[in-house]
Amino acid sequence: MRFNPPQFIRNLFPNFIWNFPDEQDGIYLTFDDGPTTEVTPWVLNQLEKFHAKATFFCLGKNVEMNPGLFEQVKARGHAVGNHSYSHIKGWGMDTGVYLRDVDLAESFIGNNLFRPPYARIGPHQARMVGERYNIIMWSILSRDYSRSLTGKACVRGIIKSLHPGDIVVFHDSRKSAKNLWFALPVVLDFIYAKGWKCKAIVM
Repeated sequence: MRFNPPQFIRNLFPNFIWNFPDEQDGIYLTFDDGPTTEVTPWVLNQLEKFHAKATFFCLGKNVEMNPGLFEQVKARGHAVGNHSYSHIKGWGMDTGVYLRDVDLAESFIGNNLFRPPYARIGPHQARMVGERYNIIMWSILSRDYSRSLTGKACVRGIIKSLHPGDIVVFHDSRKSAKNLWFALPVVLDFIYAKGWKCKAIVM
């Protein structure tokens, strides 16, 4: 599903990165909520089949539980980013509490990329986080987590408007596994049939 943020959202959050409009042949696949032992190794193997690089926005609590798997993600040449420690929803939350959760995750992850869980982050929180992190959003949401969608529907929602510079969100989580297992290989095949490349986000 393509997301084109309205201008007032862009004005409210000017430091958010939604896509890379100057990119000529790169697609930016991202994976949220990992690493998980049930899903992340499979994702890494699928990416390797296509010589694809991606960006994993990790939960600090999952990195703490799976440090070896987190190191494997990096060792295979992928970028990592901060997705908070406990998958917090920023709306209505005290900014200090929000920042402490983000910084706790950073103590395990160690990168300058951040994606707010649920995209729920307030303007003041965004300003404070943006002083230390590049805030990465997305232009296409796979919705692989949806119990009402099939894997085929996830694929259709991605490829119908996919073009270079897009940032695509998947999830390497148990909840998303069924749709992800179907959708990711099909999307990777589509990308490379187009002559495009999957690139990691490095800033």
